[in-house]
Amino acid sequence: MPRTERETVSRPAGNRLLATLPDDAFALLEPDLRQLTLPQGVVCYGAGDPIDQVYFPHTGMISQLITTGDGDMVETSSTGREGAVGVQCGLGPRLSFTRTTVQIPGKFSVISAPRFEYAVGRSPALRDLILRYTETLWAEAQQNAACNAIHDGSSRLCRWLLQCADRTGSEQLLLTQEFLAEMLGVRRTTVTLLAQELQKRGVLRYSRGRITILDRAALQACACECYETIKHENLSQRIGIKI
Repeated sequence: MPRTERETVSRPAGNRLLATLPDDAFALLEPDLRQLTLPQGVVCYGAGDPIDQVYFPHTGMISQLITTGDGDMVETSSTGREGAVGVQCGLGPRLSFTRTTVQIPGKFSVISAPRFEYAVGRSPALRDLILRYTETLWAEAQQNAACNAIHDGSSRLCRWLLQCADRTGSEQLLLTQEFLAEMLGVRRTTVTLLAQELQKRGVLRYSRGRITILDRAALQACACECYETIKHENLSQRIGIKI
């Protein structure tokens, strides 16, 4: 039966992009949204693969990676509870330009690309959100490119850890040194030395693939300017989502 104007729409807690949608737009997605718990390392789609699903993280995080001919990988962007991965397929069939992988395990809402495109075709609010959000992702990718080229490994590591905490809603992060090295495009030994230095200073604790942020203010003081740029200018001002 159709909802009356007084009825509220029940939404899965956690994802802020879903939370910004008007009730009538969310109601188009709700019947087809599935709730999944995904482990670290799951490949959502490889580079060149069709985008067959849209992922809305609630507690986990997804990374978009560029892979070189030598097999090296570097992260171009990441998505947590503030956004979604694959929304461009709402405008029609799309291919993924990156290897898109679950970086931090957690809970996700997932909808198939055809059903998402169907909903977008019937909701100007959904279409507008996709256009603004895609613009935001492009701006973030440009900022990350500049960051990787200009800033040192230590400040980039601090920026990345802060983003992970924001996007998962937790100060405890399940991240191995190998994964961190891939995300930052540095050697594993470099990550080890950087993490050890931050641990000596009481900024964080690292043990068996788990990083715990102990002093967020100190970590933020060590991070490059890109953290504040991405956090405030991109999402807050462009689409009104607070990370």
